Amino acid sequence: MARKVKEEFSLQMTAGKANPGPPLGPMLGQYGINIGQFIKDFNDKTQEIMQEYGGADIRLAVDVKLYMDRSFDMEIGTPNTADIIKWKAWVKKGSGEPNKNKVGTISKDELAELVEVKKETVNTNDEESIISMMASTAESMGIEVTD
Repeated sequence: MARKVKEEFSLQMTAGKANPGPPLGPMLGQYGINIGQFIKDFNDKTQEIMQEYGGADIRLAVDVKLYMDRSFDMEIGTPNTADIIKWKAWVKKGSGEPNKNKVGTISKDELAELVEVKKETVNTNDEESIISMMASTAESMGIEVTD
């Protein structure tokens, strides 16, 4: 018998670093979700991603389905594009004035290495288009893209 879905919502959460404090704890609490179980499940499922990126703060899209019996399922998406670009370029944060102040550089070859991470969530299979999209994101953060 299929469980009846009570609510569906999406979150942005940092891989392996969920905790019960605000804003996550109160938000989950309003839905009646077992906060401790949710955090344990999320951190366990994303531990490998966190280790892959050397403990960097990598945000992930998380789609949650809450059922009438207060159980839940979570679907964890791919890493945030800006976060993996910052990780690859060794930059902590983007520039406040990306047209004037550059905070780092990244090569097109390095962006090409990230294509596989994003390939499943973009609406094209053309690697050059994906690289171009990621290059635009990098430039809007003040990270210079080199050949």
